[in-house]
Amino acid sequence: MARRERFQKTNAMRELEAAGVPFAYETYEVDETDTSSELGLHIARMLGEDPAASFKTLVCVTAAGEHVVCCIPVADELDLKKAAAAAGEKSLSLMHVRDLESVTGYVRGGCSPIGMKRRFPTLVDETAQLFDEIHVSGGRRGVSLTLAPDDLVRFCEATLADIVRG
Repeated sequence: MARRERFQKTNAMRELEAAGVPFAYETYEVDETDTSSELGLHIARMLGEDPAASFKTLVCVTAAGEHVVCCIPVADELDLKKAAAAAGEKSLSLMHVRDLESVTGYVRGGCSPIGMKRRFPTLVDETAQLFDEIHVSGGRRGVSLTLAPDDLVRFCEATLADIVRG
């Protein structure tokens, strides 16, 4: 009889459990060679999730060098001007991928708004409210979390705003 490999929880999962926030998770095979901008869309389709309810996590940098986390549907593009206005900043730029792990503790394709090294101001696109459940990265490539958008917003102390290109 083959031994079943033990699943190691992520920081995101441990933090949600500690806070009593209900969630579910799914795992999927990771293609380490896939670094395309369509990665989130590919994962949503592979898991049978609605891409409009599947959110990617992007980290932005303010003019002062601070960080702002933005969660948007995987098929959409972040509107940096709208996000800056929603964050009360003059401007935002996307963080370079090489800085992601040192700032958040997460790697590209596994960045979750939950469980980062420290909490940052967080914006969630307002379309999240259209769904009973949304999907975000579980904090490691190969793990997807499903939770209520209200729970995500409350847990991350996030602001709902229109932050995608229209």
